[in-house]
Amino acid sequence: MVSLDEARRVVLDGCRPLSPVRWPLGVADRCVTAESVSSPGAVPPFDNSAMDGYAVRADDVRSAGPDAPVSLVVVATVLAGHPCDLAIGPGQCARIMTGAPLPAGVDAVVPVEQTTTGSWDPASSGGDDGIVGVFQAVDVGAHVRRAGEDVQRGDEVVGRSVVLNPARLGVLAGAGRATVLVHPRPRVGVFTTGDELVAAPWPLAPGQIRDTNRTVLLALLAREGFDPVDLGRIPDDRGALTAAVKSGVRSCDALVTTGGVSMGQVDLVRVVLDELGDMTWMQVAIKPAKPFAFGVVRRGRGGRPVPVFGLPGNPVSSAISFELLARPGLRRLAGFAEHELVRPPVRARVLGALSRRPDGKVHYARVMLSADPESGWVVRSAGGQGSHQLSALAAANALAVLPDGDGANDGELVEVIPFDATILS
Repeated sequence: MVSLDEARRVVLDGCRPLSPVRWPLGVADRCVTAESVSSPGAVPPFDNSAMDGYAVRADDVRSAGPDAPVSLVVVATVLAGHPCDLAIGPGQCARIMTGAPLPAGVDAVVPVEQTTTGSWDPASSGGDDGIVGVFQAVDVGAHVRRAGEDVQRGDEVVGRSVVLNPARLGVLAGAGRATVLVHPRPRVGVFTTGDELVAAPWPLAPGQIRDTNRTVLLALLAREGFDPVDLGRIPDDRGALTAAVKSGVRSCDALVTTGGVSMGQVDLVRVVLDELGDMTWMQVAIKPAKPFAFGVVRRGRGGRPVPVFGLPGNPVSSAISFELLARPGLRRLAGFAEHELVRPPVRARVLGALSRRPDGKVHYARVMLSADPESGWVVRSAGGQGSHQLSALAAANALAVLPDGDGANDGELVEVIPFDATILS
């Protein structure tokens, strides 16, 4: 057997980031940047109003109060997108809408609710509205968004190897960018193998079981931000398997298969992948998910090597093999930084016990991780730990790492891998 670290190194050595592409911002969500981007100008580009109200000189309304309004002459109305050419003098003000540029001569904004006007319809307002009373003194800069308050010219707004999200895409748009250089989201094909598998809702014949692995893996890929491709269920037929692998390699950036990677005599996946690619077949010193295969199949002669992940067929083994081995490799394909390939563990205290028997392997127990006000992070078993017991995995939100031995007793600390970073937030 090989250690998990050894198996993971084989995977990472065989996965290289996909070549960068320049994509429109609208389709780049969850991609990893392949460039850093600096802003060519300030954001916002000019001083503007944060409120509907009146642009004033703070000195003019310094004495204003609820019982002593200050009267100002309204000399202009300033709408968003329409700068005012008129400079505002002492004793004057301008009606102003949210986002409108501040006219020259003013240094603050009084909200409309703090004036005798109380409220008004921007569509019906003219340039000169006579006299307005101001009931509130304001400081210089009140309700004003200063130029460059969000981003200064030359600021790096998005760095290299950063995962794009809606807010970062908005920052890029604010910096005047319509496209960004990214590593494309990997297209990952998934097929399951085995004559015994039947997809819902077709009835089961004697000896058949439901094909759950494909559903789980496609959902895991989508949750990771990859583009999953359902390649279906492939029967235990050498020709069908060969055709499926060749087709998947042509259309996808990586392939994930389940079943047929152990030492059985009818494990045709092993035979086919050895013929088509350069594969490494491993027995990893973990439980579940001991059998694992990884290698590359090229897109034709001299074509790009496409990584192929051969996961075990048991439902829990397949999902945990994906988490511990396939996910890091696929994240490298997607351009993630080295420190983001594997989920960071936390330490948690065991409630009850997490039992196991010595067998030379590290066990990954399915557990429920939660925060306790007094004890900090705590974990308890999520249920049955058999590699076929998918319901326990469904109840879990983390894996507890149990080194070879007898497990962990009540109150002991264990290393835990949360499935989702939001658990820790």
